[in-house]
Amino acid sequence: MHRKWRAKNARKTGRKTAPAWLLAACAGLVPAAAGAQTLMTDGQTLPIYEQDDGFLSNRNVGPALAPTETPDDNQRLADGTEAPHRPTSASRPASVHISNAPGAAADNSPATVLADSVTLDAQDRLTASGGVVVWHQGTRLIASRVIYDGKTGGAVIEGPIHVTKPGLRGTQDETIVIAQSAQLDANLQDGILRGARLVLAREMQMAAREMRREQNGRITVLDNVVASSCQICAEDPIPLWEVRARRITHDAQTRQLHFDQPQFRAFGVPVASFPSLTAPDPTVERMTGFLRPQFRTTSALGVGFKLPYFITLGDHADVTLTPYLAASRTSTLELRYRQAFSNGEMEWNGAISRDDIEPGETRGYLFGAARFELPRGYMLGLQVQMAKDRAYLLDYDITDADRLWSGVTLDRVRRDRMMTARIGNYESLRDDEPDDTTPSLVADALWQRRWQPNYIGGIANLEWSTHAHRRSSNEDVIGRDMARGSVGMGWLRTEILPYGMVGEVQGQLNADLYHIKQDSNYDDWVVRADPTLAAELRWPFARHADGVTQIIEPVAQLIWSPDREEEDKVPNEDSTLIEFDEGNLYSLDRFPGWDATESGLRANLGVSWTRIDPEGWQIGLTAGRVLRSHPDPAFNDSGPLGGKASDWLLSANYSGTNGLALVNRALFDDSFSLSRNETRLGWLRPGLQISAGYLWMDADPSEDRFEDVSELTAIAGWQVRDGWWASAETRYDFSADRAQKTQLGLEYRNECVTVEMSVERRFSDSDTLNEDTSFDLGIRLGGFGKQSSGPGTVARRACLR
Repeated sequence: MHRKWRAKNARKTGRKTAPAWLLAACAGLVPAAAGAQTLMTDGQTLPIYEQDDGFLSNRNVGPALAPTETPDDNQRLADGTEAPHRPTSASRPASVHISNAPGAAADNSPATVLADSVTLDAQDRLTASGGVVVWHQGTRLIASRVIYDGKTGGAVIEGPIHVTKPGLRGTQDETIVIAQSAQLDANLQDGILRGARLVLAREMQMAAREMRREQNGRITVLDNVVASSCQICAEDPIPLWEVRARRITHDAQTRQLHFDQPQFRAFGVPVASFPSLTAPDPTVERMTGFLRPQFRTTSALGVGFKLPYFITLGDHADVTLTPYLAASRTSTLELRYRQAFSNGEMEWNGAISRDDIEPGETRGYLFGAARFELPRGYMLGLQVQMAKDRAYLLDYDITDADRLWSGVTLDRVRRDRMMTARIGNYESLRDDEPDDTTPSLVADALWQRRWQPNYIGGIANLEWSTHAHRRSSNEDVIGRDMARGSVGMGWLRTEILPYGMVGEVQGQLNADLYHIKQDSNYDDWVVRADPTLAAELRWPFARHADGVTQIIEPVAQLIWSPDREEEDKVPNEDSTLIEFDEGNLYSLDRFPGWDATESGLRANLGVSWTRIDPEGWQIGLTAGRVLRSHPDPAFNDSGPLGGKASDWLLSANYSGTNGLALVNRALFDDSFSLSRNETRLGWLRPGLQISAGYLWMDADPSEDRFEDVSELTAIAGWQVRDGWWASAETRYDFSADRAQKTQLGLEYRNECVTVEMSVERRFSDSDTLNEDTSFDLGIRLGGFGKQSSGPGTVARRACLR
């Protein structure tokens, strides 16, 4: 089974449990919504919470948390940390009833009978025969003959009988009853049906010799019954799997199926028997019980088995306990606790292990995340991430994040202003980042506002920011601590000039105050101010002929800011990695943080061409370059932006109606020698999903890159045949001539069973990490618990006629 998926769920439906083989499908699987984050200009990451994500909606009822077997897919951030997991919630559905739906008639409302022949005898018995259709309180009954006794209010019905509620057709509450004959009361709900079949949500079907309905259709009891969600054909009546029981009782209010003396069979062969068990019906999204088991084999831990047990603690909290045993080589207990509040939610994931990888040592991890909506639109976020070491996170397939962050965030975003702050501790799991010489305690705060000035027009902005970080080392230089306070003001105005030209003027003034400790190379206090003036001219040309639209837009941008003085020099902590692409070709400053900025007189020049075809596909090209009056010392005269002239930037993109999207950007010098090249491809169409990228980067010691980078990453999924979905993922390092990671997956789905397999190979090898191969297998039965569909199609058996 795939390990990075989570289930959606709704209301609490009971506390009874069932064996794993039957409750393996207690919940359907949907991708989790991990907490989104954004990259600030200083390279830090802060959470962004959607204002209306459905979690806090319908507060009078309250959300319910969904059972998940493992955390959702890891969302990696720019600083190497992992985004916090956010619990998935679901709405509270109504109970399953054949009758009494909203808008239904009153209990004493008359029934409508349509038939070829209707007679009334002297004993007050009404007989309808020939294509009988009876409507009563939203329920439709179709039969060959109906005899209604006006004195007793009962009805004798001859089949074939078909009872449905058309208003619920296609919903999870749809229930179908089929029988050969029946004796029902006046409301067509309670009574006895013989040779009956009950179909729930068009998934679980139960065939019985006799079926009794009680309490206005709430309780259904089937005797000598066979249950399965597999398609059953007359020429091949043996389903892929089935449950035979002495009796099955279905409670439409609690949405539970109780099996008396059940026997599970696969391909007609008995596999297991139990005295009794309780399982959810197909409409249940949340109920205490076992989730699907997982079989896992790894090189380090051997053959293992996981059996998650989900416990509901009301509609707003739950606990999942997952014991993990592997060939006497590990004893692990995983735990996840989640709780939803009226103004937020929290989730805690952790595990504790004793294994043969580190004999005699107790290993484990703890990840926790919470967010709360405060008055006046403020959002408070909390996060805790700690682990024994990175090897533990990889050995137990928790996350591949190589930096952990624990701390507190506070955010408020409005149309014209924003405030965000955070303070926390980084823990690096990288071998080349000693904890005592890397910033551990980091604090940031940022406030921004924009408005339109009355007299000069345009858009003005004001910004305040602070930053501080501390290293645990007390040594000079390598133990440097630093704090910064900054204020920035800016103004931008754009005008349309004659002949269709677009002019823009822009001005900025940034001032910084630095306090530097434990670094003798810099002054303790540094104050600096950087004004910037810019003017830009664009002249777009458009042509439309034969349905084809072509747009050419040359752009020239002239920027001036004073050269940096030596006494203004500060250590560059937040702007060591610099991007140069079509997104920042016309930027005033391409450094992502505050410590380093571009200076001097410079010109950003470029031209773009776009062709839009009437058939729906589109292609675009962008070329540009940065020219300077003299080299900017901030780039150390290296890299694509070093020297008086930058490398040439050439970017091309294509998007088509067939779901194919392709982007390539390259940086090269005047001799056409490539310094960087990146290609990204995405292809999404029915039965095919591909996302791939290739990156080439020259070695650059100024960016701590001492070797060339040549790397391919690819993720693909495709429909092998009906019901079979294959997936593959790889990351190959051409410079080292070896793969870093490879994963293959195969999933088979039909109407009643899902089988998921995956094999993953990790090639990383160091003093703390070893190469490892893992294999995962999961089996989920359909019809028990609500399940969402996965990728690809479902193989459905067609019966011959």
